[in-house]
Amino acid sequence: MQVQLETLGQLERRLSFAIPREEITKQVDARLKRVAKTAKIDGFRPGKAPLSIVSQQYGFRVQEEVLGETVERSFGEAVTKDQIQVAGYPRFEPKEGADAEGDFQFVATFEVYPEVKLVEFAGKEIENPTLTVGDAEIDKTLEILQKQRTRFDRVERAAAEGDRVIIDFAGTIDGVAFDGGTSQNYAFLLGKGQMLPEFEAGIVGLKEDETKDVTVNFPADYQGKEVAGKTAVFAITVKNVAEAKLPVIDAEFAKTLGIEDGDVAKMREEVKGNLEREVRFRLKARAKENVMSAIIETTPVDLPKALVGLEIGRLAEQAQADLKQRGIDPKLVPLSPQMFEQQAQRRVHLGLVLAELVKANGLEPKPEQVKAIVEDLAQNYEDPADVIGWYYEKRERLAGPESMALEDNVVEFVLSKAKAVEKAIGFDELMGQQG
Repeated sequence: MQVQLETLGQLERRLSFAIPREEITKQVDARLKRVAKTAKIDGFRPGKAPLSIVSQQYGFRVQEEVLGETVERSFGEAVTKDQIQVAGYPRFEPKEGADAEGDFQFVATFEVYPEVKLVEFAGKEIENPTLTVGDAEIDKTLEILQKQRTRFDRVERAAAEGDRVIIDFAGTIDGVAFDGGTSQNYAFLLGKGQMLPEFEAGIVGLKEDETKDVTVNFPADYQGKEVAGKTAVFAITVKNVAEAKLPVIDAEFAKTLGIEDGDVAKMREEVKGNLEREVRFRLKARAKENVMSAIIETTPVDLPKALVGLEIGRLAEQAQADLKQRGIDPKLVPLSPQMFEQQAQRRVHLGLVLAELVKANGLEPKPEQVKAIVEDLAQNYEDPADVIGWYYEKRERLAGPESMALEDNVVEFVLSKAKAVEKAIGFDELMGQQG
């Protein structure tokens, strides 16, 4: 097979090759004979039609199939022989100006993997966040758990910030009702920013069964375009006012957290253990993110467009699946490729560099590392032994823990070579909480 390779750009290549016509003809004839044994053609019993008739009906399709298979196989043999690493999928096209009666001639346009030049990380400063779990962090966590178990008791006084109110409302713009402006038995917490400020302010001070017209100016950038920048009047009726009651952190509270004997000290120890595990995971995630950013900054790579395109497709599919899982029709949420391009580029960049980094430094995860991660993950469940068994029941289930172990090895390796700067991080910042 005649082959010619051309360089079109930094990563783009074009491979021209010819396939002998007689080779395709032989394969087509052989396949048509097999087809003829079972072909159903009007006027003939199954398998009894003359080969010439079978060729007339199936010949073009069979030749297309044979040619497609042979083109892909020939391309694969050519790039394997020349040790060309193809990134993504090639685009096959008939060669322009080729002799229609001669050999079949094709061109394959594709990209190759870039050369990754690893750099030394010595002197590169990378932040390594730290946080020690103490009484303050335990108290904060218990406060959050306490708020999650808030009870609301009906009161007869006027509504105030922090109360839960249940209301009926009907909104109009210039005296005309609008979509989404009416609701009954709508519950929300005052002072939490769940509604527009003017709407909430109009309810503060009202008691149960009281009604009030409240004027609300919708912001120009309001998400509902049909009402953005307009003024509406809401007729609001308060149906219920309820005051928040936090549970006392005592033996009964401890029992709700699974401490059967209600021992508060034991509860704090369990909260501390769970918190330390969560903090450890989050600190590792922060450190990993810092390391990955450092890798991208120090190791520039030409990114194959084909790989970025494939990654964009995967991210879009994942986003659509997430929407479906949340009960949202993906058709109602436009997802353009540009939304995922930056994230896809980052993933492809990291994938190329990490593969080279792991290979060059022997950072593949060891079985004992994977086992330790599985055991750690299992601690979040009621029966850790069952979870560990589930992971090891099927080989593919270990893919996630193996990936985590590999990333841990990369992070540890880079931090050992770079200038790791320990930096204390606040509890609220790490846990993503406010106030």
